[in-house]
Amino acid sequence: MKLRTLFVACTILALSSAVLARQAADSARATERITREVRHELLMLPYLGVFDNIAYKVDGYNVTLMGQVTRPTLKSDAENVVKRIEGVEHVDNQIEVLPVSPNDDRIRRQLYRAIYGYGPLQKYAMGVQQPIRIIVKNGNVTLEGVVDNEGDKNIANIRAKGVSGVFSVTNNLQVVKP
Repeated sequence: MKLRTLFVACTILALSSAVLARQAADSARATERITREVRHELLMLPYLGVFDNIAYKVDGYNVTLMGQVTRPTLKSDAENVVKRIEGVEHVDNQIEVLPVSPNDDRIRRQLYRAIYGYGPLQKYAMGVQQPIRIIVKNGNVTLEGVVDNEGDKNIANIRAKGVSGVFSVTNNLQVVKP
């Protein structure tokens, strides 16, 4: 009798483990799918530009949006497209809307020309979504995105520091390993 009870308990434990493992694998696949779809939907936003930076984090069926945008409508548009993704249960929208400032707008234009108009960095101006994001808040600049090598990262930093009216530059550019 004890042996039979032990066998039943072991069988139940094995089945429970198999079910839990299958649920974990399904959850991992769902998280991977949601991550791909969030990236796609955010990149397809029509008014997402070089002066906006939207990042995200997927935790199971919850998505956290982060970053900075120049338009309040872009913040709400990002949240709305992510909410519509199948499987997303909650969206925590932590995107910051940058303050309206004619001086920051002038700095943005000058930074764009200084970075994307400079010969060695012009290759990054190709395509719809430029990989170097220029974030300006009250004269302080943050460079986000990706570049091909450390030299391009340093050149972008030097070009940004040379723009009149810039108080500080934070270079968060990542070098993509080939």
